[in-house]
Amino acid sequence: MTQEPATAASPVKFSFKFKVTWGIAALGTSFISGTFAALLTIFYQDYLGLGAKWIALASGIYAVWNALNDPIFGYITDSTRSKHGRRIPYMRFTAPFLALSFILVWLAPRGAGNNVLFFWMLGAMVFYDGCYTIIGLVYSALLPEITESDSERNGLQISSAIFGLLGMLLGFIVPDMVRPKTGATSILPLQISMVAVAIFSMACILLTASKVKERPEFTKVDKPIALWPSLKFTFTSKSFLILVAQNFMSILMSSLVLAMVYYLADYVLQLNTMVVLAFLFIPLLIGVPVTNIIRKKLGVSGAQQLLLAIAGIGLIAMTFAPRALLLPCLALAGFGLAGPQTLTNVMFAQVADEDELRSGVRREGAFFGVNALITKPAQSIAIAIIPWILEVTKFVTRDANGGEIYLNQPAAALFGIKSLMGLIPGLAMLIGAVILFWYPLQGKKLKEMQTKVLEMHANKTAQLDKMD
Repeated sequence: MTQEPATAASPVKFSFKFKVTWGIAALGTSFISGTFAALLTIFYQDYLGLGAKWIALASGIYAVWNALNDPIFGYITDSTRSKHGRRIPYMRFTAPFLALSFILVWLAPRGAGNNVLFFWMLGAMVFYDGCYTIIGLVYSALLPEITESDSERNGLQISSAIFGLLGMLLGFIVPDMVRPKTGATSILPLQISMVAVAIFSMACILLTASKVKERPEFTKVDKPIALWPSLKFTFTSKSFLILVAQNFMSILMSSLVLAMVYYLADYVLQLNTMVVLAFLFIPLLIGVPVTNIIRKKLGVSGAQQLLLAIAGIGLIAMTFAPRALLLPCLALAGFGLAGPQTLTNVMFAQVADEDELRSGVRREGAFFGVNALITKPAQSIAIAIIPWILEVTKFVTRDANGGEIYLNQPAAALFGIKSLMGLIPGLAMLIGAVILFWYPLQGKKLKEMQTKVLEMHANKTAQLDKMD
């Protein structure tokens, strides 16, 4: 795969083959995470009958682990020095354990009672999230350090987003093909499919990890920063704090939307899930490459703001639109969601560039780790409020209806589903768009920073040549 090295005047550039290889890991991680997000709540509440308070309790405990492990792993990877790099070895070693932990999530013993199901769900979630955190964090952290160009980073993210959306779509399609429907009671086909998902996803991650090479100057020339100064650099970055606040809203949105697709399809629209997914994912896939065009016109942050606003309007409209317009509103939201899918990590790369000028070293792991510390609780909030709102609005589960889907849900329950799928995540998107008005890395300041980063990297490459 072609890779042109950086000079003082130009950043690293990549071939099309490299970008494809880069995106394959996203296929694996998104297949697993998409399945987990879409199926977890409905699997434990609707199919296994675990009570809402037990799911909320598990989510609360899980949120603590979910928040703490990312900055820990981020600091560890930033400080790692090996001949194979700071990131890739962790991807290779952890991928098999990610597959194992994911499989365990779905092997909960049916009919075992709330206590057993609670501890099984909690333990499997904690194991899974630890493995997923390591792989997701190092994969994200590789993006800013392998090239200095917003254009090249956007190109890599487009590849990652396209493969990631394919994985997310498969994460709906595969379990939907085998999950229990009306008249079916066995969950064995679903469990078998989860094993296949795990193995396939592991293979995708290992393929990318075997092909992508890290830049040695950031391992051999940069010296690790102690924990306290690292935290100080991170939490005094205005650019980072503003971006992470916006990203919290995006994570909350995506967690709710993914988890509610089955509910919207089964109970509100009473349509095949594939139809609903088509209206969400086709506009999203169209929007991903369009982000490059919008970025050239408005800059990275401006493009992000516009797309967040489009997504927010589409989602909020779903809550109040008549049934015939629900899918067109979902399609509008899908197009806007291309922004969070594609541009967020490019903005984190800008934050890491700015920080390198302050600290002298690349610290992507710290930023993505602390970002997760602040934003991952949004996933737990989503997991907790979904069963709570459904229970409050008198939603009738399959388990309570003898294993059969109950289509005559009360009007309050249907509105609860539309609020969880539309109103709440839509408001989150609009708030995120407003937050970005304070993002400082734009215009002249951004260009000056990027020039200085290229000069710094050229100097580090020269130091590496002298060391060799």
